[in-house]
Amino acid sequence: MKIFFKKAMVAGAAIGISLSSGAFAAEITGAGSSFIYPVLAKWAESYKVKSGNSLNYQSIGSGGGIKQIKAKTVDFGATDAPMSFEDLEAGGMVQFPAIIGGVVPVVNIDGIKPGQLKLSSDVLSDIFMGTITNWNDKRIALLNPGIQIQAGDITVVTRADGSGTTAIFTNYLTKVNKSWKDAVGFGAAVKWPAASTVSGKGNEGVAANVSRLKNSIGYVEYAYAKKNNMSYTQMRNADDKFVMPTASSFAAASAGTDWSKFPGMNTYITNASGAAAWPITGATFVVIYKKPENKANAAEVLKFFDYGFKDGKQMASDLDYVPMPDATTNFIRKNVWSQVQAK
Repeated sequence: MKIFFKKAMVAGAAIGISLSSGAFAAEITGAGSSFIYPVLAKWAESYKVKSGNSLNYQSIGSGGGIKQIKAKTVDFGATDAPMSFEDLEAGGMVQFPAIIGGVVPVVNIDGIKPGQLKLSSDVLSDIFMGTITNWNDKRIALLNPGIQIQAGDITVVTRADGSGTTAIFTNYLTKVNKSWKDAVGFGAAVKWPAASTVSGKGNEGVAANVSRLKNSIGYVEYAYAKKNNMSYTQMRNADDKFVMPTASSFAAASAGTDWSKFPGMNTYITNASGAAAWPITGATFVVIYKKPENKANAAEVLKFFDYGFKDGKQMASDLDYVPMPDATTNFIRKNVWSQVQAK
């Protein structure tokens, strides 16, 4: 039996992964975040070998994942924009963070290598605001002495779908720039102000558009930047230090977060303090019903993520995600999963 991961459409072509092993036992379904997709694919492949059970996951964006779990067409939804405790309670659902990763600005500028370009929060927000429109802007040059950056009109690449990656990115911009907060705000979908903006579906679509458009800038989960050999930027963080996007800088950003203190485990970890912290760090949350219609599948969902928490740590680390800390996963098992009536 095959495991199918149904992907969003990119440049008119469907991207899919097909894995096969053994006879069919059970299949669970999920939909949503493209942020978590690379590690879900690895976990599912390994889990299939161990258990014989498969996962059918649609990488359609966090907004789509929330819609599908609310419509009860999947066993779980995945979102990088956590649902509020009030909405979870009203819907009879719970959520828990499954993985931590980083959202990174990616650029397509001739001669600029991965990790070479430095950006600050105000410059990044003004690029996406449309205030800075050319790569030869003096504010960019001041951040990058000794680097020859060719002039070129900037094309801003954003998400076209309801996106938790967008929510993380705009949550960061809202925290660091009052003009952005007042004019745009944050959420899974916003009205992008830059006149040069083009959009793509999923992290896949943004990566594809940045890769084909000269002088463009976008934002993707770090695994997509690495997989596509994209030029990501350094960022100046809350401690006024320039940092690279790495698993260790994502871990540094999340280290001080006590998820158990937030109702519904709902929190953003952007612009975290710490000299080594990556400023645009976030998590993907899994949403499931307390009283699921298919209790057997709900039980299998919990087994799958328990496998990811216990046996999937190295797979996550290999993709530059940060596994959830043991203290957090223990809290999830005792206080979140215990609310799910599964068998």
